[in-house]
Amino acid sequence: MEKLYKNPIKAQVMKMVILGIIMVAALMGEVEGRKGKVKKGKKAKILVGNEIEYGAISCRAHTASITEFGGVGDGETSNTKAFQAAVERLSQYAEDGGAQLYVPAGRWLTSSFNLTSHFTLFLHQDAVLLASQDPNEWPVIEPLPSYGHGRDTSGGRYISLIFGTNLTDVVITGNNGTIDGQGDHWWQQFHQGKLKYTRPYLIEIMYSSDIQISNLALLNSPAWNVHPVYSSNVLIQGITIIAPVRSPNTDGINPDSCTNVRIEDCYIVSGDDCVAVKSGWDEYGIRFGWPTKQLVIRRLTCISPTSAVIALGSEMSGGIQDVRAEDIIAIDSESGVRIKTGIGRGGYVKDIYVRRMTMHTMKWAFWMTGDYGSHADKNYDPHAYPVIQGINYRDMVVENATMAARLEGISGDTFTDICISNVTISMAPKAKKQPWTCTDVEGITSQVTPPPCSLLPEQGAEKITTCKFPEDSIPIDAVQLKRCSYQFSHA
Repeated sequence: MEKLYKNPIKAQVMKMVILGIIMVAALMGEVEGRKGKVKKGKKAKILVGNEIEYGAISCRAHTASITEFGGVGDGETSNTKAFQAAVERLSQYAEDGGAQLYVPAGRWLTSSFNLTSHFTLFLHQDAVLLASQDPNEWPVIEPLPSYGHGRDTSGGRYISLIFGTNLTDVVITGNNGTIDGQGDHWWQQFHQGKLKYTRPYLIEIMYSSDIQISNLALLNSPAWNVHPVYSSNVLIQGITIIAPVRSPNTDGINPDSCTNVRIEDCYIVSGDDCVAVKSGWDEYGIRFGWPTKQLVIRRLTCISPTSAVIALGSEMSGGIQDVRAEDIIAIDSESGVRIKTGIGRGGYVKDIYVRRMTMHTMKWAFWMTGDYGSHADKNYDPHAYPVIQGINYRDMVVENATMAARLEGISGDTFTDICISNVTISMAPKAKKQPWTCTDVEGITSQVTPPPCSLLPEQGAEKITTCKFPEDSIPIDAVQLKRCSYQFSHA
């Protein structure tokens, strides 16, 4: 690669892009399945005949196919009742080794269905869950208590396609089986102002623990794709998320008031933030007081021309702390890392660590916004100032950036303890004349090009390792997948 690209930055970028393409190709092949026992190995694969092996936090003693409950995979017949009946029936095995629902090849039209504990939903590689486009098939539920308000409208929200609450030990996986939200209808309703309630998400798990979402392709979500909320011990791995880059609010993965979360090896093309870390909105989030903390994000490849690769906020009123991101590839995106907050948010964003990020064609590498004005309602506290502290960025290469950074704190509420080191930013041919914009921020830099603003003074090459990245690990990193296998039929 270096021989083809004499510029080492371009060579590194092309390596990252090719890696992303290879990862997507790898995610688009394999699996099938049935029956639970542990075997060795890493990737899901066909063993002999119709036996399949895959990795999961738990294997199951019982398995059934959606066809056993009247499911029809013709892309036209509604399977909502079949999925609901299947989960209800399989829930009886929760205390007897758990159960797995197998979705074979086909196009399975459905609206929302709820999951149960000690349960696996497994999609064959040629299975496609198609979300119904009829709003009448989607139940409406109350806004989240930490938001107090719908995202699209003031009222409730349509329940997510795959939903669960108060669950333990849930696996949603496959061999890159597909969940297609068929979101175009919802996007049009949003743009035309015709929505009665907030749009559904593809996957939402609430008040739950020990959750795995892996090896799936998520397409065209009506809004957010994956939303774990008020949950802990969450593993999101090997997910491909694709939506038109102009689709509204199609965030990729949004951990929200969650603890101990691991997001890794995902490819996201999005109309909004690829990963958006959240914890509640204004006075509702402050009152609910449930932070997001102990979050690991690694080996993410993202394209988001209008938004951030990693966003912290804007709904961060319950607090965000101890976020560790590394080995991230950003291509043609608005910003690499963005902190979004404002007066009225309260809460905090602190102890944020990002390293080894490669960015190509960016509007901003770094962006901090203290004037993000979107509020749940007019009842927010104008004296609720957020705390932004302990932000660490290091070991990064950026090519073709319009601006290096836009760092805007809040007057009287300075963003403090910002550290940026060993970062090389190559500016675009039509870049802004002033690469850095800084107001109401405090911090230091070391070996950063182009030279940062005076509010982030250069400390010299000897301080290049000043910016922190924790050496310890969080509990979710200790989770190892079991090797599960089962026999499946083609029916």
